[in-house]
Order: sequence, then structure tokens, then C-alpha cells
Amino acid sequence: MDKAWSSQLKKGLVELCVLAALQEGEAYGYQLLQRLALESLLATTESTLYPILSRLADEKLVAVRQAPSPSGPPRRYYRLTAQGREHLRQLSAYWGQLGSAVNKLLADGVPEKCND
Repeated sequence: MDKAWSSQLKKGLVELCVLAALQEGEAYGYQLLQRLALESLLATTESTLYPILSRLADEKLVAVRQAPSPSGPPRRYYRLTAQGREHLRQLSAYWGQLGSAVNKLLADGVPEKCND
């Protein structure tokens, strides 16, 4: 599989996937990476995840708390805010509409009037 186009498709979906992974409850970064990796096509890297978490926190879509770690530096735990849940609802609805439109195009092909 050509990595360029597949990674471009995934890039636009990472925010939706991160918010969806936080529906299960609060998690620190590594836990989120593990949740996403349960579906191999959704696996991502720390260098992709942490900037998104930072932006989501700045936008008040996730709340962050810091807690001691059993080993190493303190952990930052992320959880959805009410605003984040609403944003996830909107993204999910749009994803459903977009997926339906793409699936329809794939199934039906291009209408004859567009082939001129």
C-alpha cells in the first residue's frame, strides 16, 4: 500500500479517533495510543498524538490533569469536556454523512451527465 495517500486519509481522522477513544474515559497519552492501536489501521505515533491533545486542550475540548506516575515523570490524563462531547457528536454525524456520500459514489459510479 502506498503510504503517502493512506497517511493523508488518516491525518484528517486522528482528531475524531482521539475524541472517540476518550469516550471510554480518562486516559494518559500512552493509553490512548494503545486504545487506537487496537484497530491496526488507527494506530498512530506520539509525534502525531501529543500535538493534537495539546490543541484539543487549548480549545477546551479535553481537560487535563497531572498525576504522579508509578515510574518516571508525572502523567497527564485527558478526558472529554462537555464541549468535547458535543464536538465529537458533530464530527461523528459529519463522518456518517461523508462516509455515506463516498460509499454511494463508489457503489453507483459517476452519473452519466458528468461523463461529458
